[in-house]
Amino acid sequence: MTYWLFKSEPDEYSLQDLAAEATGCGRWDGIRNYQARNFLRDQVSLGDEVLFYHSACKVPAVVGTAKVVRAAYPDPAQFDPENKYFDPKAIPDEPRWYCVDVTWCSEFARPVPLAEIKKTPELKNMVLVKQGRLSIQPVTDSEWETIVRLGER
Repeated sequence: MTYWLFKSEPDEYSLQDLAAEATGCGRWDGIRNYQARNFLRDQVSLGDEVLFYHSACKVPAVVGTAKVVRAAYPDPAQFDPENKYFDPKAIPDEPRWYCVDVTWCSEFARPVPLAEIKKTPELKNMVLVKQGRLSIQPVTDSEWETIVRLGER
């Protein structure tokens, strides 16, 4: 099992939005950072579990979990000139950007704020602490267990 942290701005797409998806899953799209894209395209796999992180808000925090239900495929937004994620350099035969589908798994009893993560010794080497702006990032088994434990308190 591989674990990840995916960031989303809650006013754009929140954990509650994912939970409310009529199809039971949502497309994780709009990733326009090459390192995050490479993680999605090359390493994120069907069945991987995800910490859902609300960013760019009053209290950034991990708020729950999701699971990858469809592995990487070309992000359709890159080909749509009407979409804000359109990329004129992307062509269907050579896509530049990828997305995955995820499904809601749980909402924590309490959010685990970034400030708490930074103060928790077991999480001092977490990518979120070291490279905070990356929107898709790996999470170790022990980091996953620590954050889930903190969120279930």
